[in-house]
Amino acid sequence: MTKPNELTIAEAASLLRARELSVRELWDACAEASRAGNSELNAFLEIFDADDAAIARAQERIDTEGPAAPLLCGIPLAMKDNILIEGKIASAASKMLGNYRATYDATVVKKLKQAGALFLGRTNMDEFAMGSSTEHSAYGATRNPHDTRRVPGGSSGGSAVAVAAHFALAALGSDTGGSIRQPAAHTGIVGLKPTYGAVSRSGLIAMGSSLDQIGPLAKTVGDARALSEAISGRDPLDATTIPDSLYPVRPPKEHMRIGVPRRLLGEGVDTDMRAAFDAALEGLVEAGHTLIDIELPMSAYALAAYYVIMPAEVSTNLARLDGIRYGLPERGETLLDDYLLSRTNGFGEETRRRILLGTFVLSSGYIDAYYRKADAARGVLRREYGDAFAKADVIAFPTTPSPAFALGEKNDPLSMYLEDIFTVTANLTGMPALSVPMGTVKREGKKLPVGMHLTAPHQAENVLFALGAAVEKARGR
Repeated sequence: MTKPNELTIAEAASLLRARELSVRELWDACAEASRAGNSELNAFLEIFDADDAAIARAQERIDTEGPAAPLLCGIPLAMKDNILIEGKIASAASKMLGNYRATYDATVVKKLKQAGALFLGRTNMDEFAMGSSTEHSAYGATRNPHDTRRVPGGSSGGSAVAVAAHFALAALGSDTGGSIRQPAAHTGIVGLKPTYGAVSRSGLIAMGSSLDQIGPLAKTVGDARALSEAISGRDPLDATTIPDSLYPVRPPKEHMRIGVPRRLLGEGVDTDMRAAFDAALEGLVEAGHTLIDIELPMSAYALAAYYVIMPAEVSTNLARLDGIRYGLPERGETLLDDYLLSRTNGFGEETRRRILLGTFVLSSGYIDAYYRKADAARGVLRREYGDAFAKADVIAFPTTPSPAFALGEKNDPLSMYLEDIFTVTANLTGMPALSVPMGTVKREGKKLPVGMHLTAPHQAENVLFALGAAVEKARGR
């Protein structure tokens, strides 16, 4: 019999409404699994004590409303450590905010509380979401449950592992350049980066304000859709949230046109990864969908543009954390010592590297040479994708060029940055993107999951969910 913590959201909701499972039993199963397995995987920075009142309210709501109760009512969720929950620490996995306790709920947390969801704990991440492996946390690296010698991806690696290891039924993460989709691919689950502005960023500790989006990590496409719909919507606390009417509605078609930019896949993609991708595409063709070759020449420059724009926004957003106004207070003999000690001891190496890079590209004499050119390239990318979507309904890549790599393998920052090569474009353009499991490849005797990356036009998440479900069906899930 399937353990309660191993259920999907849809399965658990059905059992809760049939009174074959109680909210308390579901919570206890998730909490017990989390406490038993977290010492090995380090998915959680903190596992919360049971909120008896919230559990009782969820149970009463299900008993009273039955099928009319929200699907997420009574469901234990994991939350990335950069999403504020009132009264809980939100450190962004950094010593700089190690003692910061949130004074209010993020908008997504408010929405989930209204739906009756429960919060199991806060998950590990790369410090301030800067990384692709969850090795850059001030509180230790997170490990991949499929092979504990390997990374789970990042920066939302803790949230991905919490779901993949069956600690929580689903989780929220944040995605600035692939930080939901890449760990989803490495751990064999589903991850969605919504359209920019579809989900409020109020209460999210910012990394890159024009790039960040909160999104779901879940066991199935259906669960990801349920969580996405629960947290989406206009928010007066976030001026960048968008009305539903801003972009034309694109209903999913029974048979879709899948654009494949094959030239971009020619180099850097592992041979067995390419084979798994081709096999997944063949499954979609057998289901009646059509493959179309497309050209995206500017995508070759997306990673370079991203690693100019993102550090620039990092430098701006983290300037307030100086130990004087906010952040870790370290004191020296002079005011300059206070700043130097606070930022040196409060930030990790990767965070300092990106702050310095961002400050450089925004400095006088270099802002035109680097930042403004990168921003112009971003505009060209948007137009290029717009033209591609005149021919295709969805664009498909592998989510990553290779499966999960070994802990400590990519000590060179540039090799780590290349992990984002297929994911950053969705953040630069603001389009939604979904990673869905497409199979496994072998490394050192272990089967490692890999993902297919699907991108659609703005606010066409329903198209992604439809094709993602088709990928699941073709794989026989």
